[in-house]
Amino acid sequence: MHLQEKTVSEEVIFEGRIIRVQKDTAELENGTLATRELVVHSGGVCVVPVDEEGNVYLVKQFRYPFKEVLTEIPAGKLEVGEDHRAAGLRELKEETGAVCSSFEYLGVMYPSVAYLTEKIHMYLATGLEFSEQDLDEDEFLDVIKMKLTDAVDMVLKGEIKDGKTQTALLLAARKLGK
Repeated sequence: MHLQEKTVSEEVIFEGRIIRVQKDTAELENGTLATRELVVHSGGVCVVPVDEEGNVYLVKQFRYPFKEVLTEIPAGKLEVGEDHRAAGLRELKEETGAVCSSFEYLGVMYPSVAYLTEKIHMYLATGLEFSEQDLDEDEFLDVIKMKLTDAVDMVLKGEIKDGKTQTALLLAARKLGK
């Protein structure tokens, strides 16, 4: 079949708490075999919380792989089989202390299509009401508030480096006409 590959075998190399690494053998459309290395991830969800004044609420947190503090939208990992809408509402509350009256699906993004199975579901949250954060025991972050238009400018200047945040902020700004 054109542009299709058939999995012939799978070998799990590593099984961790967040990811599984595997080496597959795939049959290509011309009948030859190729090795495919995969990082298997259960997926994630992210939320762009925007208030009535056009402010977006972002989080700053240390990201170990890059050894730096990054600016991101609230987000989290999905448990296997978990509903991404419910997870997004949970992450919004945990990380910012906010609940919302409107929660609109913006779509799904694939952060790295060559080797990673993760899919990140994106939402826009409006009609915000704030109370206390409910961070995980090992989660440390600061919430910052800025105009959505300023956050978009930061994306365009390369100051916000996280892919899910870039994509979701641009989608939300377009949706809201900002």
